[in-house]
Amino acid sequence: MKQLTFAFIGLGLIGGSIARAIRASMPDCYIRACDTDGATRKLALEEGIIDEAAERVDEENGAAFTDCDFLFLCAPVSQNDRNLRLIRNFLSLHPGCILTDVGSVKSTIHAAIEELGLTASFIGGHPMAGSERIGYQNSKASLLENAYYILTPTPDAPKEQVERYAALVKAMGAIPLILDYRQHDYVTAAISHLPHVIASSLVNLVKASDNDEGIMKLVAAGGFKDITRIASSSTVMWQQICLTNRENISQLLERYISSLEKVKDEIDRKDASQLYSFFDTARNYRDSFIDASSGPIKKVYTINVEIPDEAGSLASVATLLALNHISIKNIGIVHNRESEDGVLRIEFYEEASIEKAERLLNSRGYTVFIKN
Repeated sequence: MKQLTFAFIGLGLIGGSIARAIRASMPDCYIRACDTDGATRKLALEEGIIDEAAERVDEENGAAFTDCDFLFLCAPVSQNDRNLRLIRNFLSLHPGCILTDVGSVKSTIHAAIEELGLTASFIGGHPMAGSERIGYQNSKASLLENAYYILTPTPDAPKEQVERYAALVKAMGAIPLILDYRQHDYVTAAISHLPHVIASSLVNLVKASDNDEGIMKLVAAGGFKDITRIASSSTVMWQQICLTNRENISQLLERYISSLEKVKDEIDRKDASQLYSFFDTARNYRDSFIDASSGPIKKVYTINVEIPDEAGSLASVATLLALNHISIKNIGIVHNRESEDGVLRIEFYEEASIEKAERLLNSRGYTVFIKN
């Protein structure tokens, strides 16, 4: 069987996670990567994730990056457009090479592909996965597990090439989903881009409304921290997303503002029936969501545990989990119990740890609450 070759221009969180997933599923493949950060290149080589590294793609080494089975553009959107022109100007893609990207906005890249006459080689890609952390050092193959990986082929992309890409996505543990790029941008504006705008605006509202002693910040926990967690994401990335998917985000934001004005009016009028319907409709629809890690906003794996208010209780739970090889991502006391069960909140790296920890803690007499 022919050795598959992969090339990456940009090796950050998503590019690094894809490279790791490919290496895990195809150990004998050949991977080359270009990244301007020397520490990233060094680490990826030392870990054996890539076989060859370059600081930049130019006329000297460009052929090596285009003579491959898959070429991933994983730099920021503005840089991807520049890299496309670089490829088009003095490089020629291998006839069987699938050119793809990983951006969360597809309209701009498809427009550039059309302009440069690369439609026969391009299949847009967007793994619906992420993290508040950035950079190759935080990448991991499991980031893609059970996540939707949207493909946006051009009309000129051969069917067999789309099938090849879908097969690669499955091999990486993700779920391929084929959409028109315009539909993709509208969907992600609603379920990913708008929520980030809302989360950041809510955090800024609380910041502006807090008193000099910072009481709001002090008691902000539980539900507030959950719904605003994504506000800790990359500032530059979300600035660029808002600028490149501007029309869809603006349209949905206008509808959201209208919905807020409506519920404000219902609160002002003390309309008990409409307020009940507002919360009940949202609860029922939210409860119908598939309980999986797929989606652009990565699921957080947490449990809450009742522990006695005595010295050493937290340490006892942490030690018990560690002795049974259950890795803890974060642990802390829940001070705001208004919408929380259990006084100790534990966050894990993976979903499988929840069930294992629940069984272990229940067997030792602890009461465990699973967060949905």
